[in-house]
Amino acid sequence: MSDSANTLIIGVDGGGTGCRVAIGTLDGKVVARAEGGRANIASDPELAIGNIIKTVEAAAIDGAIAVDRLSTATAHLGLAGVMTTQDAQMVASALPYRDTFVTDDRSTALNGAFGGQDGVLLSVGTGTIAAGRKDGVYRSLGGWGFYVGDQASGSWLGKKCLRQVLLCHDGIAQHSELTRALFAKFGDDPNEIVAFSMSAKPGDYGAFAPEVVSWAKAGDPIGKKIVQKGATHLLRCLKVLQFNAGDPLCLTGGVGPHYASYLPDDVTAGLVKPLGNALDGAFAFAKARAETCQEGVS
Repeated sequence: MSDSANTLIIGVDGGGTGCRVAIGTLDGKVVARAEGGRANIASDPELAIGNIIKTVEAAAIDGAIAVDRLSTATAHLGLAGVMTTQDAQMVASALPYRDTFVTDDRSTALNGAFGGQDGVLLSVGTGTIAAGRKDGVYRSLGGWGFYVGDQASGSWLGKKCLRQVLLCHDGIAQHSELTRALFAKFGDDPNEIVAFSMSAKPGDYGAFAPEVVSWAKAGDPIGKKIVQKGATHLLRCLKVLQFNAGDPLCLTGGVGPHYASYLPDDVTAGLVKPLGNALDGAFAFAKARAETCQEGVS
């Protein structure tokens, strides 16, 4: 028989801004949570793994769980930057848990949003996730990372706007209130923007996204143009995912909900609130995996 109250379950959601952890038991009860540093495997795998371990231990301590018990846990991690099976195996082998399964964060986000049911998810935060489940078939696209992908994301908005600031400084484009405001953050010195870009991570660019979104909402022409380009990309994603008007659609993440007003009415007609988030999805996957293992030995 299974010991549902003592079998530890770990769910992890990791991205360019930070990671979140939930620890619970096989009966589905979450007993501890914690948030930690960046956990994008593509950007810095060593830092990401270190932050995950620290955050899981912090959650355990906060929940009065002995840290040495973590080695008996079943864990599912949904991480930005996991591109290949080798990436997943590399991370899993570096973690001290009994049974560890690693995926990218698209499947965990979709699972959290729809609870395993059909629907399409556009999760737009530091990065961009486009995923859907239709007639039980899962599909995702994009997820190629900040440097060659993540269109419409917070990091994309920030970088796009800083490029526009430099175009305005050079006289190629006309300044708007948005570009002037961002330029002022760098002392109106283009060299400071260049210096920033030399070491900036996706989350650093993403820090400018709220300002871009806010100015766009206020009618700033450059802000509106950038955000509309992001919305156009999201519409293309929906087309590839075979989204039909009225299908269940979730817009999540720090930026995602702001795109609703830039999408056609027939697209937003099916908007629903997510049942949960990517951390909930990771935890649910870990629970299901642990239950399968328990059944296999019962």
